[in-house]
Amino acid sequence: MYLLFPGRHQLLTNFQFQYLSGLLSNGLHTARDIHGQVLPTGDVEAIVFAVTSANHSNTRRNPLPFYLRALAIREFTATLGIPVYIYGIDDVGSLNNFATYTLKRIRHESDGQLDLRPDNTAVICSTPVLDMYESLGFPILPAELTDRRTGQHSTALPWDVVEKIATTDAWEDDAYIHDHMHPSSRALWRQYRLAGKVQLLFRDHMIGEDGDITTTRDYNTYVRQMDTIAALKYTDTAPYIRPGRVGDIGCAVGSWIKLACDDARLRESDFYGIEVARHLFDICQQRKHNGEFKNPFVFFSQRNAVTGLAFEPNSMDTIHTSSLTHEIESYGSRADLLTFIRNRYAELRPGGIWINRDVVGPEDKRRLVLMKLNDADGSDEDIFKTADTREALAEHLEGLSTAARFRRFARDFRRKEGYTLAYEEVALRGERYVRLSLGDACEFMSRKDYTDNWESEMHETFTFWSVTDWKHALEEAGFTVLPVSKPYVNEWIVANRLAGKVELFEPVQAGVAPLPYPVTNMLMLAEKK
Repeated sequence: MYLLFPGRHQLLTNFQFQYLSGLLSNGLHTARDIHGQVLPTGDVEAIVFAVTSANHSNTRRNPLPFYLRALAIREFTATLGIPVYIYGIDDVGSLNNFATYTLKRIRHESDGQLDLRPDNTAVICSTPVLDMYESLGFPILPAELTDRRTGQHSTALPWDVVEKIATTDAWEDDAYIHDHMHPSSRALWRQYRLAGKVQLLFRDHMIGEDGDITTTRDYNTYVRQMDTIAALKYTDTAPYIRPGRVGDIGCAVGSWIKLACDDARLRESDFYGIEVARHLFDICQQRKHNGEFKNPFVFFSQRNAVTGLAFEPNSMDTIHTSSLTHEIESYGSRADLLTFIRNRYAELRPGGIWINRDVVGPEDKRRLVLMKLNDADGSDEDIFKTADTREALAEHLEGLSTAARFRRFARDFRRKEGYTLAYEEVALRGERYVRLSLGDACEFMSRKDYTDNWESEMHETFTFWSVTDWKHALEEAGFTVLPVSKPYVNEWIVANRLAGKVELFEPVQAGVAPLPYPVTNMLMLAEKK
């Protein structure tokens, strides 16, 4: 008979070792399943560990990569005297028949050697996952579970110990951790310094438990947008890259690094891509496997560069960020952004440069302006309609006129963050305008066409700082801002998204006077002297 032990297996416990040892030494006939029934007699032929979420790592829910979990299991079972098989089972989202997927995956990975069925396998499980295996007819060994109805356990579960480590600095001296954590896991966590990593992940309030900033972003659309403008971003920044160790924080799908690898001037450089979003990091890794980077010295890591250093202190010649710093302000806080700035200063060697390309706000964002909106380029029906899917919402928003879309924007923009966009509709000399602050007008103009990711974009703010504000913050951190740093107007946005849709005016004695479109982006070059 086989024992199937599914779980994320971030660490292993003393109870688990004693439980398995008891089953092996006393025989399965002495064990009771979840219903108190005696299992069939017979020897245990092997233990099969199904390590779930094997494709996830460096997140709160799955801090350890699969290879470290497999190493721990190997050490954990070394003295059991029985064959042990370890198979990684990828996360495939919410799947009602995940147990069936796991069994088929094991059969496939073992080339048919392990065909686990209810008549030859008992499943060890103490979490609600057991329901899926029980529905397939497998006998369930409950391990720590003592009351299925209330979910009560006789001792700490492995994840309880992980959470304890996450909040305990001197974790190796803690009695609770020592009593529950098996020595094999303790040795591995010590050797690979995993406690500090887990503590950092659990302190990170910006990133969700599966390693994403937002759960409402369509990454397919996002990736296409990043690739489309990659050449423009590289052209803007290439003259300022200093060869050597070059880092791209928030590297998305690695497009900027890919172009940098084609630059003969950087052929001797090493490139380090940092990406926190698991979906994008996976694409980076796949592109590397595909051989898309000419320079072999390209390395990707999934980590958050806000709460800690992404690189060793005084080690980097160039750090590049693009369309990232506004997300830190939007999804985190001002304190997070200031920490991010200080971290970049710490990572650069003297003479190193941080190239930051991002959106920016106007200098006079509180100034009241008049905004004229096209009300004939779409519908104004059911402006605040709800939709069941992202696609349906995008279709509805696309059908609204610019004026109607503004009213939707005014309601949705950072509403969950408690922001109220103040405006009033006014009529002057037979024309209709919206009176509002220049900053809020810029927020709308910059985001009005992001219908594919509307819910995600409504969390983000673009105009929180002007270039003057940025210079002050950078200098406070120790940087010298190079004179070539500048704000600018993205003329493509003006030509393709604003012209004929949105116009800005200021009131004058004779009526209204047109205003130029305000700055949309900046290129900040901050040097560590």
